[in-house]
Amino acid sequence: MQFLDRMKQKWGVGLWGVIAILLIFSLAGTTVVRLKDPVLGLLLPDDAPTWVSWVAYVVVIFPIYQVCLLTYAAVLGQFGFFWGKTLWTWRFLFGWLRPRSKKYQTASASIDRDVSG
Repeated sequence: MQFLDRMKQKWGVGLWGVIAILLIFSLAGTTVVRLKDPVLGLLLPDDAPTWVSWVAYVVVIFPIYQVCLLTYAAVLGQFGFFWGKTLWTWRFLFGWLRPRSKKYQTASASIDRDVSG
C-alpha cells in the first residue's frame, strides 16, 4: 500500500486514478510492443542494418506510443493527466526547435545593438 500512497501523492489523484494511470501505461506499452514488428516490417526491408531499425523505431514507434497513451487515457478518464505529460515530453525533446519568445528576442536584439554599436 505504501507504493500506491506515494503515487497518489505524486500524481495528485485518488486510488482509482493511480490504478487507471498504471493500467494506461500497461495497455499503451503492450499495444506498442504488438505493433512494432508489423509497422517496422512495412517500413524496412528484412536485411536493414540494426542501427536503421533502431532509428526507425524511435522515429516511428515513439509517436505511436504517445497516441496510444492519449487514446487509452481518454477512454479511462485520465486524458488531462496524460496530455500534460505528453506536452512536457515533446517540449523536452523538441523545445530547441521552437522559436524564441518575444521577451527573449527583444533582450537579445538590445544586446546585439549594444555590442555592435
